[in-house]
Order: sequence, then C-alpha cells, then structure tokens
Amino acid sequence: MSTFELLLHGFSVALSPTNIFAAIVGVVLGTVAGVLPGLGISGTIALLLPISFGLEPLTALVIFAGIYYGAMYGGSTTAILINVPGEGPSIVTCIDGYAMTKKGRAGAALAVAAIGSFIAGTVGLVGLAFFAPIIADSALAFGPPEYFALAVLALVVLAGIGSQSMIRSGLMVCIGVMLSTVGMDPMGGIQRFTLGTDALLAGIDFVIVVMGAYGLGEVIETISSNQRIPRPPRIPWRELYLTKEETRRSIPAIARGSVIGFLIGLIPGPSASISSFLSYSVERRVSRRAAEFGKGAIEGVAGPESANNAAESATLIPLLSLGLPFSSSAAMLLSGFLIHGIAPGPMLVSSHPDLFWGLVASMFIGNVFLLIVNLPLIGIFVSILRVPLNILMPLVAVVVMISAYGLSNSVFDVWLVAFFGVFGFVMRLAKFNIIPLVIGLFLGPLVERGLIQSMVLVDGNFVSLLMRPLSGIMLGLAVLVIVVKMITALVKFKTTIPSEA
Repeated sequence: MSTFELLLHGFSVALSPTNIFAAIVGVVLGTVAGVLPGLGISGTIALLLPISFGLEPLTALVIFAGIYYGAMYGGSTTAILINVPGEGPSIVTCIDGYAMTKKGRAGAALAVAAIGSFIAGTVGLVGLAFFAPIIADSALAFGPPEYFALAVLALVVLAGIGSQSMIRSGLMVCIGVMLSTVGMDPMGGIQRFTLGTDALLAGIDFVIVVMGAYGLGEVIETISSNQRIPRPPRIPWRELYLTKEETRRSIPAIARGSVIGFLIGLIPGPSASISSFLSYSVERRVSRRAAEFGKGAIEGVAGPESANNAAESATLIPLLSLGLPFSSSAAMLLSGFLIHGIAPGPMLVSSHPDLFWGLVASMFIGNVFLLIVNLPLIGIFVSILRVPLNILMPLVAVVVMISAYGLSNSVFDVWLVAFFGVFGFVMRLAKFNIIPLVIGLFLGPLVERGLIQSMVLVDGNFVSLLMRPLSGIMLGLAVLVIVVKMITALVKFKTTIPSEA
C-alpha cells in the first residue's frame, strides 16, 4: 500500500467518536497547562501523563498528541499577553508579540500564532508520514551491533540537550545510566543496587522519574519561587482577526518558518529554540520593515511560532522510526508511549501499522482542533492566568502523587516520585538540566542490552564491532563528537582565562 492509502487507513481508525473526543480533551488540557508559565511542553506532558491510565493505547496516544500540540501553542499565549515565555522557544515571541499587545493588537498576535502553529504542524506531519516509514524500513536491517552503536551515538549526541556545560551534562547522563542499572542483571539475573528492597527488583520506572524530577520538581520550584503572574488583558472575540496587510506579511513568514523549523527539527538538540531564533533572524534580514522588529512586527510572531511548531513535529520522525528522542519534549512524549507498553522504533511501523498510522492521523486531527478550539476559547484560557499559583500547584502535586500510586498500586512508587521531585528541584537550584538524566535513563538499558548481544555475536571481540561498516561509522562518529566537545570546551576555557600582563 502507498503512503497515502496507509494514511487514509489511519484516518479510518482515528476518526472514531472516542478518538475525536480524546483529541479535543488533549488539545484543551495541553493548552491549559501550556499557558502556565514555566511548564512548557515537557512539564505539561509530565504532569498530564496520568489522565491516560486505563485507556486503549491508540486513544491514549491521541490524547498525548493533543497535549503535545496544545502545549506548544499555549506557551505563546503568556509570551504575547504578559511578556512571560511559557517555554524556551517562546522567548523570541515575547519580543514582538508583547509589543503588539501594547499596541492593542494582542488578538492579531494570538491569531497568527495559532494559524502559524497549525500550518507548520501540518508541514511537519506530512514529513512524518512520508519519511518515518522509510527510516524505519532501513533500521530493520540493523543487528545488535548496529543498535548498540546507534544507542551510543544517540547517548553522546543527545547528552548535551539544554546544557551549555559538558561536565554538568555528562554528570547528569551518568546518573541517568546508573539509575537504569538498578534491578536485575539482564544476563545473570543478579540483583543490582536494590539496597535489599524487593520493590526495586524491577528497576526504577522511567515514568516515575519523569513525573518526579520533571513534574513534581516543577511544582516545588514554582511554589518556592513565589512568583506572581501579571494580570493579562481581556481579548474580545472581535479582536481575533488579521488585517489584509497583516495577512499579506504573515504568509511568507509562516512558510519560511515552517521550512526552517522542519529542517532544524531533524537535528538532535533544542531544535525548537534554535529554529525560532533562526527564523526571527531570517525574517529581520529579509523584511523591508526591519525597523519595526522589536516594536510589534507581525512577522516576528508568525515566523518563530511556525518554526518552533514545525521543529517539534519533525522531532517525531526519529522518535517514531528509531525510538530515539531528539528533544526534551520528545523524551517526555516517549514516557507516554512506555506507560501503555508501546516501544517506538522500526517495529512500530511494521508490526503495528494500525497504531502508527492511526497516531499520525490523530496528530492531523489534533492539529485541526488546535485551531478550531483555541481561537474561540482564548478568553477562557487566559483566565487561567488569574488563578493563584499557591492554589493551583498543590492540586497538581496531589494529582501527580495519586497517579504515581496508580501506576502499580505501590506506596513505594509514591515515595520515589517524592524523592525525585525533591532531587529535580535541587538540581534546578544548582543549575543542572534534568533532560540529560532522562536521556541517560532511557538509553542506558538499550546500550547495555545491545553491548551484551553484540559481544555474544562476535565472541567478545570488540574490534569486530568496529569492522562492521554501519556500527564502525556510528561508533567513530560518537568518538568524534566527544573529541569536538572536549576541544570546544578547552577553547572556551582558555578564552575565559584573563591574559597575563
């Protein structure tokens, strides 16, 4: 069957009343949580993971798709209305989005952000539908050595996500890998690092760490910071429109931002932030009204918002086809898959076509509902910013704890979530990024299992792994990345040392 026929089959699976309702719920919840400053896509998914418990796998994934797109759009709302970015990529949106609010054009800024998000998300999903199956088919030819080399390369490359310090990032990765070894040895069945506790025999659940370090840790940080959110302006429905001139200026910016975001999204790292900054720079260079940027240029909202949404959609390609999260939000989305026993990767496309194509189709549906739901309900979403955080955050914490217990009906899991919540909060205070830890925790078992299987295959001769073309190239690239990072760190260190007189 062609890609188009498979996608149509996916729509036939996804367009059930239950899944349509799930898409609406996901978009609304994602937008609501995304509006809260500081959460972002990753925090939103971490906090809303529990709502999918007990649902059918596809229905749960439809909700996650809605949350994913809703949270992406929700972050731009606070950036435009109160000059507080809901997430990293929305920092650029603050520049001209808030300036448009001060000029009385907040409605137009919100509208172009929603339209740009819809168009860019659609571009990204078209790329996902065509490229993910091709990559997955190629990956099916991999053996254990190739999977080991790919996991090592991914661990090395993704270790620097969201961190400027190689040492800090490497330390968090090591902690994540160490946590992944807790439990039973996959070869000999020997207990490892269980501290004599039977509850740790099965290891530390990836989702527990995510909910604790990212979800509960975010709640503790928000409460302890005692931050206050400025009251946003009211946005009447009649103001959610674009003039002909604004429409004419927005269309090219949205197109350029979509292309830039999609290409950057295929590169490991904080692609959404990079693409939004790059898009803003491009728009400023090509615009005939460069002097308006920073003072309310609508291109400064349309381009970056389109770019970061296209980038987030593009990161789903390596996630679904290879099982590798190229961004922090993709890593959080991965936890949603794992809750329902679904392992993204090459076998997902070939062994579960209904699930894969149903998910892709549901993302299209969720993207449409993002546009349909958000514009009419923008006033309701904005009103959430008026709820005091000292009321909202404790309620969220209670939901996280109840959900942790619901994973396996274990009180020990509740204590683990509390522990990792405090751990995540302390790491934030120390300026450590949590994402490398999550990456290490997820990829650690893949590296260990791949190494064990490879050593059995080549009779313990590690050099044989380097002699295989694909595994040798990927391991060589991993070493090259480490060397480049070390050289870059040394050069940066030398430039910071005051020159001697």
